[in-house]
Amino acid sequence: MKNILIFCGIALLIYIVYRVYKYQTLDDGLDKLIKNGAIILDVRTEKEFETGHIAGSQNISLGTIRERYIELDPDKTYITVCSHGLRSVKVESILKEKGFKNVYNGGAWSDLQKSFNLKASENR
Repeated sequence: MKNILIFCGIALLIYIVYRVYKYQTLDDGLDKLIKNGAIILDVRTEKEFETGHIAGSQNISLGTIRERYIELDPDKTYITVCSHGLRSVKVESILKEKGFKNVYNGGAWSDLQKSFNLKASENR
């Protein structure tokens, strides 16, 4: 019984952390950043990117970002996205190490796209 309670407590904690993370990344003004010219940087592999992506996003994978970051403009604003949000956090950190000041984690690209689609339909 004790093990079940511990497991449920851990599961609840993970869920709460996820919801806070999702709320802060998806609802933290990212739509305003995009309206002001932020670039969505999709950090999945090229094959993943080809299966679907946010229109207008740029694709540089996590595996190549340390070499290809020079293709990016450090004065622009970037929102990193990937399939689940883990790689985008890593790329956000790498770019900040390289001197980029305006880099934000957008989490999973599909969640971000759904968020913008909902906001676009609410504004109609």
